[in-house]
Amino acid sequence: MVSVLGRPGVLRLRLLLSALKPGILVSQAGPAATFGTSITSAKVAVNGVHLHYQQTGEGDHAVLLLPGMLGSGETDFGPQLKNLNKKLFTVVAWDPRGYGHSKPPDRDFPVDFFERDAKDAVDLMKALKFKKVSLLGWSDGGITALIAAAKYPSYIHKMVIWGANAYVTDEDSMIYEGIRDVSKWSERTRKPLEALYGYDYFARTCEKWVDGISQFKHLPDGNICRHLLPQVQCPTLIVHGEKDPLVPRFHADFIHEHVKGSRLHLMPEGKHNLHLRFADEFNKLAEDFLQ
Repeated sequence: MVSVLGRPGVLRLRLLLSALKPGILVSQAGPAATFGTSITSAKVAVNGVHLHYQQTGEGDHAVLLLPGMLGSGETDFGPQLKNLNKKLFTVVAWDPRGYGHSKPPDRDFPVDFFERDAKDAVDLMKALKFKKVSLLGWSDGGITALIAAAKYPSYIHKMVIWGANAYVTDEDSMIYEGIRDVSKWSERTRKPLEALYGYDYFARTCEKWVDGISQFKHLPDGNICRHLLPQVQCPTLIVHGEKDPLVPRFHADFIHEHVKGSRLHLMPEGKHNLHLRFADEFNKLAEDFLQ
């Protein structure tokens, strides 16, 4: 892999694998389980599938957390579920269809999978009776958030995204190919995802994700959602880690340039999973922006 990716590519791959490491799994007991004393878990029927979500807080401001590739609420947003202000916000973390506990169905990646996730996410929050929501989207979840904000502008209040890209470059494709074979991942990174999904599903879904995200490279300008950015109307904060070796700065700059009125906040020491590595700083940033 060193000879294929080169040193910068290897460093990017190592960070991706560390960023994907899930947290401790909490088993679900019946239709609604309690996580500690303040986080509940349940499933709701949306668009023909049963979507799993976690919910905490009692504030009037609803916030949806959107996870990244192979992610789920409990693996990707532990510090946010635990520590975002529960008096100001009602926080919901969802598992997109085929991820986490939103199975069946198996995850698939048609060319419109981001649009499908955006519709699922909005329809989930409507099913939970929230009249308007703000979005916190990481990586793939940031792409989903951008599409949701563009396509459902009257429903989205504010948005924070990080680690997202509106198009795919040759450099991006090289990184994607580097993680296709999960047997080459470190055991420390691989084992928690095996515990969540089982090895076969995990390996198969990772390969399918690489194929799914790579298909955008063959579209004009590598387009995922760049055409939708001018349609985003809500106040938007783009957070970028200056040491993120997975998503280069130009992706954040492009989104900032094309989302009218957006703000770009740079974290000098931030990497791809900056909301986990610098959770307190990130949470305060998000809270201040959302209020």
